[in-house]
Amino acid sequence: MRAVGQNDKSRVAGKAFRGASPAARFRGGLALLAVAVLAPGCGRNASEVRPASGQQPLKAPPARALDAYADRLSAAHAARVAAAKRWGLRKVPLTAPPPTERPSIRTRRGFEVDGHGERGLPPVFTAVPTREKVVFLTIDDGAEKDPAFLRMMSELQVPYTAFLSDYLVKEDYGYFRRMQDRGVGLNNHTLHHPNLRKLSYARQQREICGMQNVIEQRYGKRPILFRPPFGTYDAGTLVAAKACGIQYVPLWNEEVFVDHWEYREGDRKLHPGDIVLTHFRGREHWKGTMRDMARRFLNKVTAEGYAVGRLEDYLEDHP
Repeated sequence: MRAVGQNDKSRVAGKAFRGASPAARFRGGLALLAVAVLAPGCGRNASEVRPASGQQPLKAPPARALDAYADRLSAAHAARVAAAKRWGLRKVPLTAPPPTERPSIRTRRGFEVDGHGERGLPPVFTAVPTREKVVFLTIDDGAEKDPAFLRMMSELQVPYTAFLSDYLVKEDYGYFRRMQDRGVGLNNHTLHHPNLRKLSYARQQREICGMQNVIEQRYGKRPILFRPPFGTYDAGTLVAAKACGIQYVPLWNEEVFVDHWEYREGDRKLHPGDIVLTHFRGREHWKGTMRDMARRFLNKVTAEGYAVGRLEDYLEDHP
């Protein structure tokens, strides 16, 4: 039998590596890394290999740690695959990479109010400036409180951001506490969901600051994000929001329903950094459930190569 040389082994290993599953390839890559780190220098006795000054000798535990890490990643991926199948998705949702830096957020052109920049008013924007194929799911008001939706999004590990109005949330504060426990940011959508442009400055401030107080008292933190009901606002709205501690006013570029999408842009397409709006709604208002809405949203963005990010991760918190 012909002896297998080093080059032959590389070719055989390469074929086997390419034919393996993604999890197996990842484990194999970690194993090769461990071998490279742990192997003694060529042509020297293992006892002659000494660590550099201040460096501890490498032993078996690092290799076992790499293997354990690979096991955890493989198990997590398997769990998401199973969850995607269980909740009726066509593909496993993509995971957004953490932002390398938090971009500077500016008010979208045409969305300014008089003295916007001079008074340092919160930026009003419909997308986050990024080249990454990532979009952000935001959900307004708090009318529908579907426990299965909480389980679905938690099992799929899909982030989203909530904008809450107290007149609806107060029916079940505990539901949104469970949402918060799953890592969801709870933000301000006023106390009673009025058209703020029709209110005096004092009433606008009561609506916004009042909801700040509710969220702080119920959930332990004052939000820095505020979305005006119906997306309508004036200079007084933003002055009041700033006075109440608001730093950002995110609107949206798309809205997703159970049975269709609506678009702000004329090309009717998703773009990197787009903010997507939906609502806490169920069969009473829609032809389906929040889970049906989530399936429509996730199937589209995943098919187009977009991951879902957490909006707060891309925004700076200014003290």
